[in-house]
Amino acid sequence: MSDHAIQNEAFLRNIYARGPFSGHGFCVHATGVPLHEWEGYDYPLSDAPVSEWVPWVVENYERQVRMLEAVGDDSVPVAKLGTGTQIYAAAFGCRVHRYDDTNPAALPLVRTAEEADEIEAPDIWRSRELSRVFELGSLVRDELGEDAYLGPCDVQSGFDTASLIWNKEHFLMAMMEPDDSAAAKRLVDKCASLLKTFLAELRREFPRLSPCHCPAAWAPPEMGPWLSNDECGIMGTAMFEEHALPELIDLSEHFGGLGMHCCADAEHQFASFNAIPNFYAFNRVLARSGWDPILDHFSGPEAPAHVLSWITDEAALKLMDDAAEGTRFIFVLDTADPEQGKAWYEKMRALSPRTDLIPYTEPVDE
Repeated sequence: MSDHAIQNEAFLRNIYARGPFSGHGFCVHATGVPLHEWEGYDYPLSDAPVSEWVPWVVENYERQVRMLEAVGDDSVPVAKLGTGTQIYAAAFGCRVHRYDDTNPAALPLVRTAEEADEIEAPDIWRSRELSRVFELGSLVRDELGEDAYLGPCDVQSGFDTASLIWNKEHFLMAMMEPDDSAAAKRLVDKCASLLKTFLAELRREFPRLSPCHCPAAWAPPEMGPWLSNDECGIMGTAMFEEHALPELIDLSEHFGGLGMHCCADAEHQFASFNAIPNFYAFNRVLARSGWDPILDHFSGPEAPAHVLSWITDEAALKLMDDAAEGTRFIFVLDTADPEQGKAWYEKMRALSPRTDLIPYTEPVDE
C-alpha cells in the first residue's frame, strides 16, 4: 500500500464514521474487465479451476493502483471478487441463465408456498457457488499479499434472493395472501440466514475485506455489510416493513451497521430506511424522481454517507450545495483514462478542499 492510499484510508474512514468534516471524497475508479467478458465467464458457475480467475482480479486491482498513482485522488485500491447476482439463488438450486452481454441471472425454482417450504438452505462449504468465493479470495490474497484489500462478491438481501427463487409475481401475491404469507416469510428467513452466515465467514476469513458492494469505492472492513436492496421498489411501505425491513435491521444490529445500494424507484421506502440502526452509507442510483429525494430523508451529520457514481458533475455540485451542513459525500468516477480522471478530481477537489491531507515527504537520512 502506498503512503497516499494509507492517508486515503484514514480520510474515508472518517467520512463513514461521521468524524470531523475534512472534505467530501472524490474517487477515480479505473474501469476494468467486466466479469461477463472474462474468459470462461462466471467463476462460481464454472467447473474450471478457480485459479484461472486470479489474473482477472489482479489485473483489475493493478489498474486501480496505477490510476491512483496517476491521479492522486481519494481512492483505495480493492481487489474485488466480483460475481453476478445469482450466487445465492443458485446455491439454493436455481438454474442460471447466461447472457452474452451481462452477468448471469438465476431462474425461478418454485411457484407455490408448498414448494417454497420444501427448499432447504445450503451449507456454504458444500455449495460450489459460495465456497469458490472463498477459494478465489485466498488465491488472490496469496498473489497480492496480506496488505491488499479484497472487495466483496455480489451481496444482496435475503429478501431479494427469495424473490429470485420464488417466481416473482407469485411471490408478491403470496405475501398478500393470509394462507401463503407465512411461507413467504419462511423463505426470506432461510435466505437471510444464509446471507448472514456467509457474510460472517467472509469477515472471519478475510479481515481486510472492504464491505462496499456497489459502487466501486473502498469502505473500512470493520464497518457492517453493504448490500443491494433492489426489490423494495415493487411493494408498498407496509409490505416492505413486514417482509423485508426486519432482515436489514437484524443484519445491522448483528454486524454493527449497514451500507446499502438501491437502484429501485424506492423513495416511498426512504423513511423506513431510517429505522435501520447505524445506516452508515447509501448508494442511490438515479431514479425517475431525480437525486433530490435523498436529501429529503438523509441529510446532516447523522445521515449515512452518500456514495454516488454515474452522476453528472452538475448534479453532484447541486447536491453538495443543497445538503444540510454535516452531510458527507463520496463521489466515484469510472474511467479508463487517467487524464480524464485527473481533470475531474482537480475540478471537484477545488470545490471541496481536503483539509486532512499532510503532504508526504521522503525521510532525510542523517
